[in-house]
Amino acid sequence: MKVGYGLLTAFYTHPGEKDNLVKILLEAAEGLDDYNTCIQYIVSESETEPNTVFVSEIWVDKGHHKASLDNPAVKEVIERAKPLIKEVKRIQELDTLGGKGI
Repeated sequence: MKVGYGLLTAFYTHPGEKDNLVKILLEAAEGLDDYNTCIQYIVSESETEPNTVFVSEIWVDKGHHKASLDNPAVKEVIERAKPLIKEVKRIQELDTLGGKGI
């Protein structure tokens, strides 16, 4: 039984910008406290790729994720993060089925 929409994204930063991007993404995670449609938002850094940050998200559905991107506060975070990012790869969209923590 599907419980949500999952998304795994990799952010490849310009050299030396990973920590700055992590800070911005963690601020974004705090801002999602007001979104009861965001079940989980996890920021991780790669142990093997020094300029790579991963974000794993779970939303109640794809539409709520898309709608969040129209929020002015979210747009502001995206604009601050853009100059730090060399490339973004949407690794996978997922049907979240359950597990520990959700």
